[in-house]
Amino acid sequence: MDKGQHFVFFVLTTVLLLRESSHAGAMRNDAAASKDTDLRGPEENLPTLTVTTILEDPYVMVRRAELEGYCIDLLKALASMLHFSYKVKVVGDGKYGAISSNGNWTGMIGEILRQEADIAVAPLTVTSAREEVVSFTTPFLQTGIGILLRKDTMSQEMSFFHFLAPFSKETWTGLLFAYILTCFCLFLVARLSPCEWNEPKNEENRFTFLNSLWFGAGALALQGVTPRPKALSVRVIAAIWWLFTIALLAAYIANFTALLSSGSEQLPIQTFEDLVKQRKLEFGTLDGSSTFYYFKNSKNPIHQMIYEYMDKRRDHVLVKTYHEAVQRVMDSNYAFIGESISQDLAAARHCNLIRAPEVIGARGFGIATAQASPWTKKLSIAVLKLRESGDLDYLRNKWWETSCLHKSRERWSPLQPQALGGLFLTLAIGLALGVIAAVVELSNKSRHAAGHVKKSCCSIFTEEMCTRLRIKENTRQSQETSGRANA
Repeated sequence: MDKGQHFVFFVLTTVLLLRESSHAGAMRNDAAASKDTDLRGPEENLPTLTVTTILEDPYVMVRRAELEGYCIDLLKALASMLHFSYKVKVVGDGKYGAISSNGNWTGMIGEILRQEADIAVAPLTVTSAREEVVSFTTPFLQTGIGILLRKDTMSQEMSFFHFLAPFSKETWTGLLFAYILTCFCLFLVARLSPCEWNEPKNEENRFTFLNSLWFGAGALALQGVTPRPKALSVRVIAAIWWLFTIALLAAYIANFTALLSSGSEQLPIQTFEDLVKQRKLEFGTLDGSSTFYYFKNSKNPIHQMIYEYMDKRRDHVLVKTYHEAVQRVMDSNYAFIGESISQDLAAARHCNLIRAPEVIGARGFGIATAQASPWTKKLSIAVLKLRESGDLDYLRNKWWETSCLHKSRERWSPLQPQALGGLFLTLAIGLALGVIAAVVELSNKSRHAAGHVKKSCCSIFTEEMCTRLRIKENTRQSQETSGRANA
């Protein structure tokens, strides 16, 4: 009986302890929840800011009935640093902010002026016109104006002589000169060398100038051709020329392969001037955006031509939203002029898009507040701290991540003569060595002949040179002598 009472007492005690523990835990959870609400709500006298923004990927997006994106993460970080709560609302008219025909401001700028919002956290460009009516913080993102294109619409048409593109004009000129000079040296050395042409008066020289040209061309095509050299001097020149042609062909094939594989990287539209000159693509920007007014106010003639083009075709080339612009670039022959950082995101998300290299009008995205607002300086300091700590770079990498294969953006260019300078120098040295070897061979023969005929070596050498270099005249004289003898 005592054991039964002890057991019942033990069970009751355990149940009471568990109930107290769960009750205390629930009280702690309620307190924690109340504390979290107090951090973001007005119970602890924390200010609540109404934040206006605009839906634009990746700055602000709606996913699972919640807002997320670069600007939302930035807003959370700022609220944590400055201890305020916020309420986010999407701008009613879907615009950034521009002066309408009646003189009122539209978009997020207009909402701040009408006190419908306290701050605007969005990809809102800092401009002088906007700065006159609202205040901006230190920019949290740096950007500019670029051109977004579709790769397949920008494929450059190959010229009829595209096979000449791997080398520059100077390189081709140098190659032609080297070819002619080498063939001439073959022709000259084959005449001077007694090992190649022993009896000029009785034998026919196989290395005529035309045969020398054919020999050099065969080496360029990696084909073995006749005549085949016998003298050391001629073989030196032939070997150097073979080495030159092998290295030259390797450079040509490598550069031609790079040219063909580069494909879309060779954009015919590199600058805004190229965009104005072409007639294949239409181009435009966001209606009422800072980009549109940048070209309107610019004194640059090219920029003025771009503005006039867009203004005349306002209803056709200007788009309402960024998403519409990207979709139009992908679906038609259209180039979108807009913020380069947003275009980089489009190129990261859509692998068939690319941004042209030139970026103009460096500017930044800032947080807009009402003039004389006490939050302007606080937010600016907070943005600077986030930049110094690397948090802004982290957010940039997080929301601009790409799944496209990265390719080198370096522009391909024809191979210049400086890159083949050593190759041409080696050929020149080889030609010089071949000529020197031929002269040495001829000198040795002249010295031996001088001992037999009792003449000076110089006179024999001079006679040999004249005989070999004026063989046509000597041949004609010998033919006339033989003709008279036969008569």
